[in-house]
Amino acid sequence: MAKLKKCKTCGADVANGAKACPSCGKDNRSFFGKHKIISGLLVVVVLGIFISAVGGGGKNSGTTTSNPTVTPAAPAAAQATPVAEEKPAAPVEKAVPAEYKSALNKANSYANSMNMSKKAVYNQLISENGEKFSKDAAQYGIDNVTADWNANALAKAKSYQEMMSMSPSSIRDQLVSKNGENFTADEADYAIKHLND
Repeated sequence: MAKLKKCKTCGADVANGAKACPSCGKDNRSFFGKHKIISGLLVVVVLGIFISAVGGGGKNSGTTTSNPTVTPAAPAAAQATPVAEEKPAAPVEKAVPAEYKSALNKANSYANSMNMSKKAVYNQLISENGEKFSKDAAQYGIDNVTADWNANALAKAKSYQEMMSMSPSSIRDQLVSKNGENFTADEADYAIKHLND
């Protein structure tokens, strides 16, 4: 014979395993019996806290250990509602200001159509008589320009040789001059080395 208990609402006898009182229809199950999924999740949380406490209890303040945390298997009821894993936030790309984009476009134009040096392009971008970009915008343009500075130096050297009949030594001086082309010494040396290729 099944054990009986009293209905909390009407006081009638109710079998221990019954979900509802046969007399008044009131659900007489305990909180955990009514909410199996929540109960399962609570068990997982409590086990997780217990394991963390036990795993962290042996640590000294001056030492660190690299013991992996073991996650207990969730009960069948808890597995019915999986918890979505949080993904790390993607890095936010900063928008490039319009002035910076314009400076980059001008830098590409000067470097690739006029064979200017890196320094000469920068000076043209910030010049009061040139493009009048801010130094930050000009630097962005120079940092992101696509150019072969050695090839630019060589193109300038060949134009001096063909159009002005200058000597290699004079051409090199013109290439590295601060009042001239502003190429680096290495770029000028490359140009002179390949002047007659």
